[in-house]
Amino acid sequence: MIALTIGAIGVVFGDIGTSPLYAFREALNQTAAGGIGASEILGVLSLAIWSLILVVTVKYVLFLMRADNQGEGGVLALTALARRALGRRSLIALILGAAGASLFYGDAIITPALSVLSAVEGLKTIPGLGGMFSEEVILGLTIVILIALFFIQSRGTASVSALFGPVCILWFLAIGGLGIWHITDEPSILRVVSPHYGVMLLATHGVTGLFVLGAVFLTVTGAEALTADMGHFGIKPIRLGWFLLAFPCLVLNYLGQGAFALNALEAATAAGTPFVNQDWFFLMAPDAVRPWLIVLAMLATVIASQAVITGAFSLTQQAIQLGLLPRLRIRQTSATQAGQIYLPTINWLLLVGVLVLVIQFRTSSAMAAAYGIAVTGTMVVTTCLAYIVVRHNWNWGRPLALAVIVPFLTLDLIFFGANILRVVEGGWVPLAVAGCIGLIIYTWNRGRSIVREFEQRQSIPLVDLAAALAKRPPERVEGTAVFLTANPDSAPGALLHNLKHNKVLHEKNLIVSIRTADRPAVEPEDRAEIRPVDDNFTIVVLHYGFMESPDCPRDLGFEAIAHKKVLNPAKTSYFIGRNTLKPTADQGMPLWQDRIFMFLQRNASDPTDFLKIPPGKVLELGEQVTV
Repeated sequence: MIALTIGAIGVVFGDIGTSPLYAFREALNQTAAGGIGASEILGVLSLAIWSLILVVTVKYVLFLMRADNQGEGGVLALTALARRALGRRSLIALILGAAGASLFYGDAIITPALSVLSAVEGLKTIPGLGGMFSEEVILGLTIVILIALFFIQSRGTASVSALFGPVCILWFLAIGGLGIWHITDEPSILRVVSPHYGVMLLATHGVTGLFVLGAVFLTVTGAEALTADMGHFGIKPIRLGWFLLAFPCLVLNYLGQGAFALNALEAATAAGTPFVNQDWFFLMAPDAVRPWLIVLAMLATVIASQAVITGAFSLTQQAIQLGLLPRLRIRQTSATQAGQIYLPTINWLLLVGVLVLVIQFRTSSAMAAAYGIAVTGTMVVTTCLAYIVVRHNWNWGRPLALAVIVPFLTLDLIFFGANILRVVEGGWVPLAVAGCIGLIIYTWNRGRSIVREFEQRQSIPLVDLAAALAKRPPERVEGTAVFLTANPDSAPGALLHNLKHNKVLHEKNLIVSIRTADRPAVEPEDRAEIRPVDDNFTIVVLHYGFMESPDCPRDLGFEAIAHKKVLNPAKTSYFIGRNTLKPTADQGMPLWQDRIFMFLQRNASDPTDFLKIPPGKVLELGEQVTV
């Protein structure tokens, strides 16, 4: 339990743990136009603390972590759970899951850019050296760190992940200690635990209050990781890490920043000089300690970025298994940890997106406006999926389900509405990313649906084909033929083409279909569902969880029928249907969408790689399909 809790602190809380670098500063900055006074400082602090209590502690830690899918969490795990509950009415769950996944990619691009840049900007606060670090130097250092981070992904993180927990524990203790140090200078800051100050700020500042609320939401970014990483660590270690370390240290640091800002306000008022919003997090550290704090902040933000990148890999794998995205090449980077994977395409696309953001926005303050929309949008989706789960999986009555979910949804929508106001400032970036991903998901699923409909029109029932071949047997050849198909009850197109052109049938013929279950993993004994058709054909349906990678030869080769191995690898050939797509404006999708689908199809990972089939054993047969 101790080891799991330390690991959870290093992975789960990296994102939310680095929010103090910029959250308080940015929220206070939204009140600057009308002048920053004590009421603004106290109001922002009160809103920040109650956001941590209501959004993270109550909603995620105490409630949503109970809505797990066999231990797995996250938006797509909830989607699978909701689809199981709704059955044929699962389209709404699929749409919500696709929206949540799309928004997550916007978050995955912004988190590394914002967190690392905000840590490097701390170099400007070092006494005597601040002038050396111009905006160009800070941007250059940030870009170097980010490029190095993405380049090491292919080697896996198993060798360095053992350091994540201790570094993050040191980080939380450091920020909590700094907070306590400044709270002792201004103990009256503890009064912000009362929500009265936050309510008064919103009530007296009109539209500005909503902008403040949007910036305050930066304190809870990363809350989704608490549920997304449940499968790696378990519920109890994450809860222990939150209540014993992360939550108290975050609250103490925000209180410390507020106390430090109040002291600075009093000093400015006494001196008759204007009060200026500053980089409170780094300035609250003593001059001698500040360089070490900056180094620790850089390490913590790299760890936070690593957690988001790994999360993007895992989410993509789940999306591929659920059929939302085309197949991509997935590499295992650890011989012992199945969750340690690397997707080259996603890695380099994220790097390009991160670098564009850093170069475009140039400062963490400019980028902060783009952060909240993706996270709040994902939270709204998660809450809607949670309603489906508690209503249909947990069988709660509608009044009870609404009584629990509506307050959470209202809170999410308030935060989402507050962040929508910042679209022009940069919030359009995650929305644009989410829109592109959403278009890809829709196009891929619509195109696959058209291809499936074509194949169904051309196919004949396997039972009818088997009966016809029994009456007029073709030439037989030695060995086993494996025909991969989406619908095992219909004769695969590759089988029909093989009979039509080659006029032969193998000694044994397996009609194999891959099914993705609505749970993370499938037990080995439930992997293969075997249904003999006749002496010539056997249907084999292989079941995989949405967190697993298919391995056709392994799972066929070791299954037994009547104590005989299904496959002799040396005498086995795999037949895959590979249709040629032809775009047309007259039917199916619009021409521009046809082009996108064809691009996705061309660049999808080869099914032989995805299913772990030896390349020298594969024959591809197909025909032209109009989309």
